Amino acid sequence: MLGLPLSLLVIGLLVLLSSLKVIDQYERGIVLTLGSYSYTLQPGLRIVIPVLQRLIKVDIRITTSDIPQQEVITKDNVPVGINAVVYFQVTKPEDAVLKIQDYGYAVTQYAQTALRDVIGGVELDTLLTERQKIADEIKAIVDKETIDWGIDVTAIKIQDIELPADMKRAMAKQAEAERERRATIIRSQGELAASENLQKAMEKMASSGAISLRTLQTIEATTANPSNTVIFALPTEVLQGLKNLMGHK
Repeated sequence: MLGLPLSLLVIGLLVLLSSLKVIDQYERGIVLTLGSYSYTLQPGLRIVIPVLQRLIKVDIRITTSDIPQQEVITKDNVPVGINAVVYFQVTKPEDAVLKIQDYGYAVTQYAQTALRDVIGGVELDTLLTERQKIADEIKAIVDKETIDWGIDVTAIKIQDIELPADMKRAMAKQAEAERERRATIIRSQGELAASENLQKAMEKMASSGAISLRTLQTIEATTANPSNTVIFALPTEVLQGLKNLMGHK
């Protein structure tokens, strides 16, 4: 008779211990009573009735899920390989458990489908230059659908855009041609500025008679070596004067 109360006490203690559940700060507990949703438990030490009730813990932290690389045909018929990352968070744990079987897998699959649909409707140039805008458009589509599942899609980031090899070569040649064009423009601008400065210097020297002085200096420098042959180009004004003089004769 003494053993019976002790065994009952031990059983009762075990039942009590098994009914105690700890829910972490980043979790919420969904309680099902005989298979029906009863309530959502907040963080802390909670009691769940064994056998009659079942506890499902839901992580409410932001989750990162990779969208594997997809081969998509853009609007201008260019095949590209794209992979992305989707960030989402559970905002209504009861909906995430009761309305969708595997919300993490479902969000990833829906984001993958939306990515293919959106990128299939844009041209390659738009995809390369407006990556963030396209990612925001995909996020809006996924967020609109998953909000009923108690999920908030916080962001979608397009990581890599893999282009065909021939497209890469064509873009590299185009970039090289653009660099050469810019270099040619810069050189021509420099030559134009130099010619303008030279013209200003010549005009100033002509007005001050410095050209004659510079010519005498050049003659003095070159005649130091008798073996040098020097050819001087006379200014056009001198040639014109000689021509007029010969005409008068």
